[in-house]
Amino acid sequence: MTLGPLEYTVIGFEGNNFDGSIADELSRVIDSGVISVVDLVFVGKGEDGNLRIVELDNKEDPRFAGFAPMLQGLTGLLTEEDIQEIGGQLEPNTSALVIMFEHRWAVRLKEAIGNAGGFLVARETIRPESLELLNEELGVGQLSA
Repeated sequence: MTLGPLEYTVIGFEGNNFDGSIADELSRVIDSGVISVVDLVFVGKGEDGNLRIVELDNKEDPRFAGFAPMLQGLTGLLTEEDIQEIGGQLEPNTSALVIMFEHRWAVRLKEAIGNAGGFLVARETIRPESLELLNEELGVGQLSA
């Protein structure tokens, strides 16, 4: 079985104001087949700086209910050390949703590249902040007079 590229994304929430509302959009992207979730972890850092890892299958907490369908078949590739390192980067009174996913859209492209004798030379994800600066420079999204 060919795997697409794996990536993890950390989405932070200041003041530990995570309400789970992003689950609907994440589900939509998964259902479209663009990505598949490999691992999903929630980590929070209290005002005292202590980390806590929350299991997303916590059925008593409504913030995590929308993530329940995504928990089937997770491979758990993120280790305890990974989560500790990610959590260590959080400011106090901040939480984060850590999503490791496979780029399903790239599986057939990866196979075609290999079948053509090609190989990946480089791959980089552009940070959102850099894209915002580029959009400003290009005037993208701005109304012209």
